[in-house]
Amino acid sequence: MSASRQGVRAADAIARARQLVEPALRDAVDTLEDERIRRIAAYQMGWYDADGAPTPGGGKAIRPTLAILSAEAAGGRAADGVPAAVALELIHNFSLLHDDVVDNDVERRHRPTGWVVFGTGQAIMAGTAMLTLAVEVLVAAGPAGRRCLPALLTGVQRMIGGQSQDLELEGRSDVTLEEVLRMEAGKTAALLSCAASIGAIAAGAPDEIVAGLAAFGHHAGIAFQLVDDVLGVAGDPSVTGKSASSDVRAGKRSAPIVAAMSADTDAARQLAAMFADTPPTSDHDVASATALIHEAGGISWASDEADARFAQALEELGRLPLPNPGAAADLAALADYIVNRTR
Repeated sequence: MSASRQGVRAADAIARARQLVEPALRDAVDTLEDERIRRIAAYQMGWYDADGAPTPGGGKAIRPTLAILSAEAAGGRAADGVPAAVALELIHNFSLLHDDVVDNDVERRHRPTGWVVFGTGQAIMAGTAMLTLAVEVLVAAGPAGRRCLPALLTGVQRMIGGQSQDLELEGRSDVTLEEVLRMEAGKTAALLSCAASIGAIAAGAPDEIVAGLAAFGHHAGIAFQLVDDVLGVAGDPSVTGKSASSDVRAGKRSAPIVAAMSADTDAARQLAAMFADTPPTSDHDVASATALIHEAGGISWASDEADARFAQALEELGRLPLPNPGAAADLAALADYIVNRTR
């Protein structure tokens, strides 16, 4: 199937998942007891602006779409995956609220981040409320939802561990690519692995199917993060909705940056020297560092590794005896979208 047809297929799957999941997600957020917390959560979800006026925005909906397709691919109904999809989107946005505080990011999705608008403490409280709400959603979903809870909690613990490793790597000058990939396996791939298999758990799929979908999601998640790393260095801020070269400014040890610094070239040594003490902050220094990352091969390495992980994801998916080939094809199209996205 051509890339354009794959893109259309992925977009259709995402749109269908949104129609199923967003009403349930809004209903869940409406149950938050504190009005202030509800307002911050709704802002984070992209439903309202800082003044409370409705907005048409929102996230990419990758995780809820994976959950819905997971249920269908395993022979269940789309509705089987809805509670898990809601829980995953709450978890994802809890992590974004907290990440933006930790990273001091001031822009996401083309507007100020939650802590900028509502204050650091309030953003942390709202994120924590969304985390606990995710658990409540699955508990309220009955036996199928409670069956999904261990997988969700394991994914969250791995994600938090990966985020902690990410912070630890920022302060080091001797980071290896192996460490970066291990960190990214927790930071991003753990939750995408959970998303790709949790719908199958809700639908009562056998262990073989659940494990295979989790492996598919793991490799797709690594690819997702590698693409995110590339966009964090070389993405167009008018498209990504984040600051230009945001990972360079933050001193991240992301895959393109570490790959570039690991090369045995003059550009790599210059880049390492720029990151030795504090990350570049002026526009001139950030631009210089970004150019060195390109020159030392960091962007090309991360892009090639993302392509390799995408191929591994498709291999895992292809060997599974899935009862719904159409949903399996949608999963493959979504993985293709993950690798070829621009935001």
